[in-house]
Amino acid sequence: MNIHEYQAKEILRRYGIPVPPGEVATTPEEAESIARSLGGTVVVKAQVHAGGRGKAGGVKLAATPEEARAHAERILGMEIKGLKVEKVLVTPAEEITSESYVGVIVDRASKRPVFMVSREGGVDIEEVAATKPEAIRKLTVDPRYGLLPHQAYWLAVELYRDPAQQKACALILRQLYTAFVESGASLAEINPLITTPTGEVKAIDAKMNIDDNELF
Repeated sequence: MNIHEYQAKEILRRYGIPVPPGEVATTPEEAESIARSLGGTVVVKAQVHAGGRGKAGGVKLAATPEEARAHAERILGMEIKGLKVEKVLVTPAEEITSESYVGVIVDRASKRPVFMVSREGGVDIEEVAATKPEAIRKLTVDPRYGLLPHQAYWLAVELYRDPAQQKACALILRQLYTAFVESGASLAEINPLITTPTGEVKAIDAKMNIDDNELF
């Protein structure tokens, strides 16, 4: 079962992953109110089970609450890949220094979870795999032991040179694995995992699929 970005973010937040605040709106008026309470520039993001929302016009920056309302008015009701947008997520805009991809998926062949990380964040990982497979570092996890600290660090050093960011990323990877296992997910990804000008590492987008057999 696919879940929306805002639902995936709620799960990741519960496991300690640094996710910016945000609220869901179903009307332009709600979007304006949320933007006003958050203050500053916000992003209005369509909530549908489809990729390519930005290219379809479903992700917009808003400098004022009134602009957030106008964007929500245009986005709500639009169709993205045949899916009607009924909700938008309003969240603070972040200053971005770098974008990376991190994700874990159940590999049916090895019957184990596999981590994938790449510095090519912000685009579909399938696109990266097709055009630049060497840009992806993979790690198969032994489910008996989970993602071990040295394995998380090995993945993190692929993404960052700064020791503090490597440490922060390694922790996020272990938290992501715990969220993946305890949620009964078949896929959990953060794309992009960003760094800010102040050196913080944050998850500003998330996707999770829950195995139907784990819905209990």
